[in-house]
Amino acid sequence: MSTRFATIRELQLALDAGKTTAVELTEQALARIEDPKGQGATAFINVYKEQALASARASDILRQAGLARSALEGIPISIKDLFDYKGDVTRGASALLKDAPAATEHATLVQRLLEAGAIIIGRTNMTEFAFSGLGINPHYGTPKSPWNRDVGHIPGGSSSGAGVSVSDGMSVAAIGTDTGGSIRIPSAFCGITGFKPTAERIPSEGVMPLSHSLDSSGPLALSVECCALVDAVLSNEPEPTLETMDPSHIRLLMPTNYVLDNADEVVTTQFKAAVAKLKAQGVQIDEVEIPELDQLPYINRLGGFVCAEAWFHHKASIEKNEALYDPRVASRILRGKDQSAADYLELQQTRETWIAQMERLLAPYDGLLLPTTPIVAPTIAELEDEDAYFRANGLILRNPAIINFLNGCALSLPCHEPNSPPVGLMVAAPANHDAHLLNIGHTIESIIS
Repeated sequence: MSTRFATIRELQLALDAGKTTAVELTEQALARIEDPKGQGATAFINVYKEQALASARASDILRQAGLARSALEGIPISIKDLFDYKGDVTRGASALLKDAPAATEHATLVQRLLEAGAIIIGRTNMTEFAFSGLGINPHYGTPKSPWNRDVGHIPGGSSSGAGVSVSDGMSVAAIGTDTGGSIRIPSAFCGITGFKPTAERIPSEGVMPLSHSLDSSGPLALSVECCALVDAVLSNEPEPTLETMDPSHIRLLMPTNYVLDNADEVVTTQFKAAVAKLKAQGVQIDEVEIPELDQLPYINRLGGFVCAEAWFHHKASIEKNEALYDPRVASRILRGKDQSAADYLELQQTRETWIAQMERLLAPYDGLLLPTTPIVAPTIAELEDEDAYFRANGLILRNPAIINFLNGCALSLPCHEPNSPPVGLMVAAPANHDAHLLNIGHTIESIIS
């Protein structure tokens, strides 16, 4: 049994039946990471080979004794370089922190994964300090999206290594963070599934912050059910049993404005084809103009929470060591210094009003339906131009960032045809509708996959 393209449920059945072992799954993942022809060298910043194999051996002993701890028992999982792992440095994929002191404790969610029997295979590369949706990193390299790899397309960010670790079978699932789409964008560009939970459901202790008002942590994996199983461990909730709903009982709201502005032909075609499949199965989709979405550029005109709070977190270090930062990251952090206290407080009040308006609008619906990104992944080479970089970054972050501002939850599901550029379909809901959203996503997945 191979870790590549097998879901968590499929692997658990194989483990229970003795068709494979946690050690075998871990060795397969490590072999793919170490393959010189693969993406392991840029997808991972550190690999926990000895710890992972030791954990896998222990997992196999427990399983033989009938003591599997969760659905993640013996499953190789990667963690983004924002999560503390005891004994290792949390760098945020920066040059600035490469010699920082090692963490003395695991992040709470890492501890939960270990206690559930997951095998932490290593920590993945990312955009420096998680401040971009593209996944380009000048310090540790940029892993390539699985699509058209000879050309070299961006993997999406900021959880770039997380997405590639799953798409290439170097882990069965990955843990990323999402401040404006950093789980969902790499999921869309790598052709996998990503889940951004309601932020407060997942503990942030031991997670390097970017914007504490918008940050969330969650899984990237091969299916909605895989994401739900990982989410249950991260949130310390019971293991879910997803329901495939009657499509005719699902009602979704699809914006006619904003989310398809400047979309490319591939995304437009594939997204509309997926919508047609859903309608054909009886899903009710109301196409409505949502003026609140058009307000977002003005609301965030000064840089929004992410620039203000990134400046708060990085002020001392960037004033002293700006030259060590990726200049494209530094320039965005420095935007935050121009926001006044009054600007920040006004933004908080405006957000509360905007969320209330959106929640009233979404109340009759099971979710909001939109493309994850309006364009497919550009090539790494074309984003070497600074103007092209920032244009692409703003456009790629635009749709997923809606849900972070909403403080909601969202899934990105692959909706492209085989042998075509990966495209993500996003379904989202307000805060704390996570369980229902996962059932909706599971049903949508069964229709469009």
